[in-house]
Amino acid sequence: MFYVRDLDNEPNTYANVFSFMGLPLSRELSEDVDAVILGIPYDLATSGRSGARMGPTGIRQASAQLRWEEKRWPWTFHLADKLRCVDYGDICFTDGDSDEMLAVLKAEASKIFAANKTLLSFGGDHFLTLPLLRAAAEKHGQMALIHFDAHTDTEASEAKYNHGSMFYHAPKEGLIKPENSIQVGIRTEYDYDNHPFQVLDAAWVNEHSLGEVLSNIKQRVADMPVYLSFDIDCLDPAYAPGTGTPVSGGLSSDRALQIVRGLQDLNIVAADVMEVAPAYDHAEVTSLVAATLALELLHVIAAKRSSK
Repeated sequence: MFYVRDLDNEPNTYANVFSFMGLPLSRELSEDVDAVILGIPYDLATSGRSGARMGPTGIRQASAQLRWEEKRWPWTFHLADKLRCVDYGDICFTDGDSDEMLAVLKAEASKIFAANKTLLSFGGDHFLTLPLLRAAAEKHGQMALIHFDAHTDTEASEAKYNHGSMFYHAPKEGLIKPENSIQVGIRTEYDYDNHPFQVLDAAWVNEHSLGEVLSNIKQRVADMPVYLSFDIDCLDPAYAPGTGTPVSGGLSSDRALQIVRGLQDLNIVAADVMEVAPAYDHAEVTSLVAATLALELLHVIAAKRSSK
């Protein structure tokens, strides 16, 4: 089932770009699988520009640019030696049927978690993190949230499908523990006096050292199981123009990768990369950085596993 290097059929940047990083396309959740990639082509909960439904395809296609490096810099190991991954493909649902999408996503994610796999999901709009948290909590209980974004997504909205209110509902449902959760890169309005999460806003992150940023995150999360959610608009539009609600003044791709890389000693049980909208992209800039962040997350998860 797993890719074995064949010098007569060497993979390259242009050939057979069907899955993330050329991983096997498989829905077998056997003991030979450690981590699963899942695509969710849905963006009907968005409040800005639509198009994130094409995010999973964009990320997979851009990942072809990353396949040539056997050991990803600056890691010193082959990912496949420490983490056995498959691409589960995308969930399928009737076009425009949000209720069906919700049911299918919850069922598939729950199945993956029940099989003791780490799940890395590609959106799609950020609303999708809420059903993913519901599925993850069934397996891991209440979690700490590390949330990279330009927006807090804590709008007090009772709308069933809203990509700006997931983290208003998640604490109310007991999925995440606010006092152990942190948001990074925020640079839009929120209720400063009553906000339940610690916030490292974009200006603070850009002005302080990497060590200070990581120290705040790790102190906040402590030893809890972690769900890491990365909305690509956490990055400045110079680095990620292809998204629905871009906000100037964000993180650089380098700073974001450094922060993610520094989280390797945390217990990350699931993660996602959301809000990539390739139609607004230029030269695959956003899709490429999203694919790079996803690959970095897999190395972080692999490094933690190998240290146990």
